[in-house]
Amino acid sequence: MHDSNEESDLKRHKADIKMERGPEKNKPPAIEHKAYARIGLLGNPSDVYYGRTVSVSLANFWASVKLEPSDDLVIAPHPTHDLVQFKSLGHLVDRLKNEGYYGGVRLLMAICKVFNNHCKDDGINLHEGNFTLSYDTNIPRQTGLSGSSAIVCAALSCLLDFYKVRHLVKVEVRPNLILSAEKELGIVAGLQDRVAQVYGGLVYMDFSKTYMDDLGHGKYIPMDTNLLPPLHLIYAENPSDSGKVHSTVRQKWLDGDKFIISTMEEVANIALEGRAALLEKDYARLARLMNRNFDLRRRMFGEDALGALNIEMVEVARRVGAASKFTGSGGAVVAFCPEGPSQVKLLEDACKKAGFLVQPVEVVPSRLNEIDLKTLLSK
Repeated sequence: MHDSNEESDLKRHKADIKMERGPEKNKPPAIEHKAYARIGLLGNPSDVYYGRTVSVSLANFWASVKLEPSDDLVIAPHPTHDLVQFKSLGHLVDRLKNEGYYGGVRLLMAICKVFNNHCKDDGINLHEGNFTLSYDTNIPRQTGLSGSSAIVCAALSCLLDFYKVRHLVKVEVRPNLILSAEKELGIVAGLQDRVAQVYGGLVYMDFSKTYMDDLGHGKYIPMDTNLLPPLHLIYAENPSDSGKVHSTVRQKWLDGDKFIISTMEEVANIALEGRAALLEKDYARLARLMNRNFDLRRRMFGEDALGALNIEMVEVARRVGAASKFTGSGGAVVAFCPEGPSQVKLLEDACKKAGFLVQPVEVVPSRLNEIDLKTLLSK
């Protein structure tokens, strides 16, 4: 009886508090969206060079952004990734060494600015009202899995829903907005990752100059995820920086270097061939194309730029007969074991021995809803 009276008092107390705060039902609901890591399966890095790619959304890792209506517009720092309070000088130095100087606050600010400017330029009216943006992510840093763009992509989805303008911002344009936000911050990247994160699933992308000049974006074709064979992700706990790999090759390409231009065209053609291989479920051909993709990258960028640790991840997989290549610009590798489970076991053992983490790839289905699909149809 005593416990029952205490429970009744507690319930009445909670009810009194709710009445003092006012009715909860009038509070606008929070909006939350996820965006997933991605794997560049074939053709990368030709997306930055008017090429083609095939990319996969990776359910293993994601970033989430929450938008809650509020009196002021607040960009909330993450308790870990935007840390500004430390136990000691040593703690600060260690944190910068592992996490870098930048968290996600700058990314959220940049997409707010780019979104606002895009709507202004396109004559899209935005209603009054403020919000608080917060984020979380479990995408490992510097693994070439597109952790930064995932935060921006999830935030853009929140803004589209908060302002109720999803139907006015075409799906094909959204990757450009995400990339523009990152360019504001000096992040060097191409459209491939952002397309994969906006669309979800398995996507073939053609960034030919004709499309880019005429449309302002590439031609993006979603594919059936059931066409994919089992894939594995290999990554290092302390990877290299993925942001420095494109630099010298891009300058050579801009300067008209014939070797770089012709090799990059060959990389783009790998994606075209790979799309055909997937449609035919010709996985032996897919394995050859994955290996060829990395070999061409190695020839263009050189071993110093790619980094010994990154190359070793590829080589560990190849030593057991698996096909392997970078998922992005280094830090993680996608592997395919054409011989099945016994070969997967060899891969897992080899990675463990080398100190790398390995896990099966889980594929995200299409992220497009009915409103998104309608914007695709309205040309």
